[in-house]
Amino acid sequence: MRDLEARINAAEALIFDCDGTLLKTPDLYTLGWQSAFGAAGLKMDADWYHARAGMSEHVLMDEFEAERGVTLDRSQTVRDLRKAVLRQMHTVAEIPAIASIARKYHDRKPVAVASGGPKAIVIPALEAAGLLPLFKSVVTMDDVANAKPSPDLFLLAAENLAIPAKACLVFEDSPQGLLAAERAGMSAIDVSGLM
Repeated sequence: MRDLEARINAAEALIFDCDGTLLKTPDLYTLGWQSAFGAAGLKMDADWYHARAGMSEHVLMDEFEAERGVTLDRSQTVRDLRKAVLRQMHTVAEIPAIASIARKYHDRKPVAVASGGPKAIVIPALEAAGLLPLFKSVVTMDDVANAKPSPDLFLLAAENLAIPAKACLVFEDSPQGLLAAERAGMSAIDVSGLM
């Protein structure tokens, strides 16, 4: 824990992933994807999703289509997914170990969210958990051309905070997010060791 505080104190800004890092959303998304794929007459196993939690919508659909040999109506699938997730948004909960870091430091240094999720879900999820006011910037997949593991989300978050990328510390739970932080030249903490 002392090492964590030293790393936080050394950083000029903190950037948090949202799903699976700040918020317990993987089960919410599992149900959302099952509903969306179900509407298309397809089944998705929960374990299949959990192995891919944190992927942006289109990257996940790329894998689903490739593995199943199917072609989805992507616009309809995304609409069905988001509708199902928003219907259950009242159940979203924070991950206390990570949300407490954002709360503790938000008035000491700039903090941002860089999420591979869509703004239409990320903003309501942060609002539902009472975390949205903590962040000076919330960057989502809608704001960049390339999803994680591209560094785009993290670089835009740093730019919005007016902090050099190398001075930012990222909190992430997914392999693609940790790789994106590395590609952005940022130090990162794998939050799975903190929960």
